[in-house]
Amino acid sequence: MAGFLDARPRVGYFYTGKNSERQVIDNIRNILVKDYYSHPVVVHENSSVYDAIVIMFTEDVGTIFVVDENSTLTGVVSRKDLLRASIGKQELNSLPVAIIMTRMPNVTYCFKEEVLVDVGCKLMNREIDALPVVEKTENGLLVIGRVSKTNITRAFVDLSNNRDGIVEE
Repeated sequence: MAGFLDARPRVGYFYTGKNSERQVIDNIRNILVKDYYSHPVVVHENSSVYDAIVIMFTEDVGTIFVVDENSTLTGVVSRKDLLRASIGKQELNSLPVAIIMTRMPNVTYCFKEEVLVDVGCKLMNREIDALPVVEKTENGLLVIGRVSKTNITRAFVDLSNNRDGIVEE
């Protein structure tokens, strides 16, 4: 069960060659995005900046994904984008979020079959808070979820609470 021993018929038990550190690393590499992603927080690209600010605070997120009429990903809006827009003398109720968002193809995203640690590397390398989890469709990338630093932290806490990181199957 711990992964240190394996069994074969007519041979018996034998040592797999894995120590506890190797076992933990293998378990971490087996955690996929689909196991820990959460629901996406999206806004339509024609919505106002004011509406995006309200959604960001009511949903308690740092990143909102912007979609078109087909629910495909067109951009991302962060706290910084909304703060930058609100500092000026612009009317936030009439300013569309599409004006201030980071547009595709400059948006980093992931798929639900990716390894969670690899997505964590994307977050660190790009210095962002969350990534949209997408599926490819004929219209573009359909937003189906989100992976944030909180999701990744939850995965490692769950792993550590399960017998020092050794996952039983």
